[in-house]
Amino acid sequence: MSASGPAGEPLVLGVLVSGSGTNLQAVIDAVKAGSLNAKIAVVVSNIATAKGLDRAAAAGIPTVVLDHKAYANRAAFDAAVVEVLRERGVSCVVLAGFMRIVTSTLLDAFPHRVVNIHPSLLPAFPGVDAQAQAFAYGVRVTGCTVHLVDSGTDTGPILAQATVPVLEGDDVAALRARILQKEHELLPAVLQWIAEGRLEVVSGEAGTRPRVRILPAS
Repeated sequence: MSASGPAGEPLVLGVLVSGSGTNLQAVIDAVKAGSLNAKIAVVVSNIATAKGLDRAAAAGIPTVVLDHKAYANRAAFDAAVVEVLRERGVSCVVLAGFMRIVTSTLLDAFPHRVVNIHPSLLPAFPGVDAQAQAFAYGVRVTGCTVHLVDSGTDTGPILAQATVPVLEGDDVAALRARILQKEHELLPAVLQWIAEGRLEVVSGEAGTRPRVRILPAS
C-alpha cells in the first residue's frame, strides 16, 4: 500500500466529515506543522451545518456538501462523493467522524485507500458509541484504532492502535475526551506512514484476514 506521490510529493487527501471535525483539525494542524507530508484537496460533508466545514474553510481548504437524503440510495451518494474526490486528484480518503456506512462504490474506487479512525481497540466495541460500550462493559483499558475500511462495520485491516486507561471516577464524557486526544495524535501519524509508502497490505491465507505490515522508515 502506497498512496504517496512520486518522489515524496505530498499525499493528496480527501476528508469526509459529518460533525465537529476535530480529527480533521488535527490533520490540518499536522500538515501546517510539517509533521505530515500531505495536502487536503477537499473536505466533503453530508451535513451542511457540520462544524468541520468551518474548520476547512478557515484553513483555506475547498469544501463540498452532498446531502445524502437527495440520493436514491447509498451507492448513488457514494458515486457523487467519488466524482468529487477524483476531480480533485485525491489518492487517499479519510473518514474523520463521517457518520455514513460507505459502499463498494467508494471502496472500489480507492482500494486500500480509505482510512477510518474508531474510538475503541477493535475488534472490541465496533459500531456507534464505542466509548459508552467500553464504559458499560467495565474494561480497564480502551483506546482508538486507525484501520482500512472494508465492506463490514469497523472490520477492515488494522493500521495502528493507541491505548487509553479507564480511570476510577471516569464517566463516559471524560473517557470520550481522553480517547479523542489520542485520536488526534494517532491519525496524523498513520497518514504520515502512508505518505512515506510504509504500509503494505498482505493478503491472508485461505480463511484468514488481510494484514498490514509497517515497513521501516527509509
